Formats: sequence, structure tokens, C-alpha cells
Amino acid sequence: MPPPSASAAAPTTASAAGSRVGAAPPARSSQLALVRRARRVHRALAERYPDARCELDFSSPFELLVATVLSAQTTDQRVNGVTPALFARWPDAVALAGADRAELEAVLRPTGFFRAKAETLECLADRLVADFDGRVPGRLPELVTLPGVGRKTANVVLGDAFGVPGTTVDTHVGRLARRLGWTEETDPVAVERDVDALFARRDLTILSHRLIFHGRRTCHARRPACGACPVRRDCPSSGTGETDPVRAAALVRDRGRA
Repeated sequence: MPPPSASAAAPTTASAAGSRVGAAPPARSSQLALVRRARRVHRALAERYPDARCELDFSSPFELLVATVLSAQTTDQRVNGVTPALFARWPDAVALAGADRAELEAVLRPTGFFRAKAETLECLADRLVADFDGRVPGRLPELVTLPGVGRKTANVVLGDAFGVPGTTVDTHVGRLARRLGWTEETDPVAVERDVDALFARRDLTILSHRLIFHGRRTCHARRPACGACPVRRDCPSSGTGETDPVRAAALVRDRGRA
């Protein structure tokens, strides 16, 4: 049999080329779908938690910085219980740098790890006075040089005290980002990078608050209330917790705990 002519083979080649040209790149299509799903989740969380906010009480960048450092290994409510007395006694970095250690420890005792926290706060205040004229810097590279301040704390302060958007990757945000399929990473910096890629930068601070609210109130670490979850249709982990709507609703907390 004679070989097929070039003209006969051409349609097959053209058709194959056409299918390659017309098809969207799988990676791009997959990323676009992920972005759309993530943003649907955010809209649903906005409806569920219209009052989402930073739950630490503060009136200045200094107060928020100190409160956030104190919130390690304890609840926001417990921190809010000690900060009025703390800031009444030591209202700024200069005053805190000169605090009597025993007196400071006594005030911080209810937060736990009070000796270590007292030392961290005094070192933090010393650095603020020595390097920043007693003021809290408004840039991440400078904030993370301070004692007791990592990216999580820095992003809290930047977002809520300075209006600089950023993703705060605490235990709740990390857990939810993985459950929602936004990342497979466990390193907070990598989680932050993956979450940031899905949202407009202006939305990152309020997104963090809504995720934290959801993690504290509904999507618990040990027993998520899947049957009462507003994002269950867009959550690949839906069904890992309680699915019965009535029993799930009983797991939802009116006020979150860290």
C-alpha cells in the first residue's frame, strides 16, 4: 500500500495541533479553580462572621505588639484580662523597659509562662527604646528583629495597627488553609505564601480574622462541626468531623477560644 499523502496526513496533524492550542494549560486551569473556590469560601465566612476582628484589646501599636507577644500559649481573653493593669502601670516602651521584674511578673502571672514573658517584654521594650526611639516600627523587616516577634506577630501588628495587609498564620489559619486545600505546607512562611497567592492583598488581614473566628468557633482542631459549617460545599475535608446538623450545631461556640 502506498504511504499516505502529505495532504491526507495534514488534517490529523492540524487537528492535534488545534486541540493542543485550544486546551487551557492544566496548571493554570487548576489554579484558577482554586482561586475561585477560595474566594467563595471567603465570601461565606464574611457572611457568617460579620464582626470578625482582632480579639485583643489595644489602643496603640505598642499595646497591640505587647498583647500579641503575651498571647502565646494562652487565650486572648486572658491577655485582655491583664493588659489594662499592665498598660496603666507601664504605658509605653520607656516605662516598660524600666519595669521592676518582680512587679511585672506578678501582673503577667495569669497569662502563663510569666517569667519568660516578663523577660521578653523587657528586652522588647529595651530594643524599641534603643533602636526605634520607643516607637513600634511599621515595616515587617524591622518588626521581626524585635525580641519575641516573628512573622505572625508582625503581620498582626501591621494589619491591625498600621493598616498594612498581611496573612497571619497562627495555628487556626494553618489548619484551615490545609483543610480547605489551599496549601499542603506546614511551615508558616510557606502557608502564608500559598494563601497570599489566592486573594487580593487588600483582603488578607480580614481574611485572617475570619479564618481565626471560624477555627475557634466551628472548624475545631479535634472535632470540626462539619454539619454546621458554611463552607462545607467548598471544603475538600468536609465530613472529617461531625456531619449531623443538630449535633454539629451543638459544637459551635458562640465565642472562640485560642
